[in-house]
Amino acid sequence: MAVGIPVGFSGQLAQDWRPGLETSSYITLLTLSTEALAFLTIGLVRPWGERTPRWIPGLGDRPIPVWAAAGPAALGALAVTAVMLLMFWDALPASGGGSEAPQGAAAWIMNACYLPLLLWGPLLTVVTVAYVRRRRRTS
Repeated sequence: MAVGIPVGFSGQLAQDWRPGLETSSYITLLTLSTEALAFLTIGLVRPWGERTPRWIPGLGDRPIPVWAAAGPAALGALAVTAVMLLMFWDALPASGGGSEAPQGAAAWIMNACYLPLLLWGPLLTVVTVAYVRRRRRTS
């Protein structure tokens, strides 16, 4: 969408989301920020989520407090779960734009891309609980 590939919108929605500096920048920034936040989940299962890396000046190789990782992870899990449930509450994401939203195969593809997000919050909750249990056991 950010580079001009049609994703099935029509009418005013297609005009509102046509590629341009503002739209493409917004989509790219949103994508990069969500991917960066999602990547932080790996810290709950890797050593760098328990101790700061040695190369960080002033903080290198210090233990990370359990709450400093688990608190934001728990809030993130709650937020993602709430947002996804609200998104899917009445209808599938592709039907959110009415008659100008993607139809047919484009709607199926769009919904298939969004469907795994329903699992993100609950799975993040499971990983967060496992992190807290593991860290409390080793502390």
